[in-house]
Amino acid sequence: MADWQNRVEGNWNEFSGKVKQQWGKLTDDDLAQINGNRQELEGRIQQHYGTDQATAQKQVDDWYKTQS
Repeated sequence: MADWQNRVEGNWNEFSGKVKQQWGKLTDDDLAQINGNRQELEGRIQQHYGTDQATAQKQVDDWYKTQS
């Protein structure tokens, strides 16, 4: 989690576009509310895609691993 906070929260403008590409149902308002917060991202994924918490966490983990 600390790596996420340092990397994503600190560069949210860069990552928000990548998040939008991955989860196209997320709106610009969602991205503004998420603002790099992983738990908020997972919650928005659950809301828009109808997944459970474990699935949203796995999706975020898998996506994060692909980011260079």
